[in-house]
Amino acid sequence: MALPEQISAFCPYYHQATELIGRRWTGAILRALRSGVHRFSDLTASIPDLSDRMLSERLKELEKEGIVERTVIPETPVRIDYRLTEKGRALGGVMDALAEWAHTWVAPPDTPVDERPADLVAAE
Repeated sequence: MALPEQISAFCPYYHQATELIGRRWTGAILRALRSGVHRFSDLTASIPDLSDRMLSERLKELEKEGIVERTVIPETPVRIDYRLTEKGRALGGVMDALAEWAHTWVAPPDTPVDERPADLVAAE
């Protein structure tokens, strides 16, 4: 779908999408899943400071939206895998664009001022 030449001030689709993927921890979870991390314990281990409760909540939200699928593997012990659905994988281009933007414009926390991109320092 092509964007109209003139972007309207408000778009309910855009708003809903940013509210969904912009929730705290959701981007980190999607990135980890995209990188090949599929087990709950591996997700918590790969994302610093993410609690089990928050991960569980976000995975349920993403599953409800059809972005993540949960698969129970009947082994002993039972194993549960989480994977991106086609809808979730379709976010790949968005995630790549955001990562590129972040590497250009966003300094990591605690970055000394003299090591930040020039445009970030000028904006402070």
